[in-house]
Amino acid sequence: MSELRKAAEVSDQEIDAAVDAVLEVLASEVYRLTEGWKLDLVGAIAGRKAAQDALLTDKPAYKRNMVRTAILLAHPVKG
Repeated sequence: MSELRKAAEVSDQEIDAAVDAVLEVLASEVYRLTEGWKLDLVGAIAGRKAAQDALLTDKPAYKRNMVRTAILLAHPVKG
């Protein structure tokens, strides 16, 4: 995901929306990004222990930062 962000194919607002989707309701459905990219949010979180642990805390800023990091480290697919 960070490569897409650096190439300006995905905006900060779209990343924020993906973070919000995780924090509101983490579903197994694929999350659609702009320009035909999609991301498995459950897989992104499942692949990062720190993000999983953060979701169990009562620290909103920490939770948001760890989820954002997991999303940035994820690998979206074209489709």
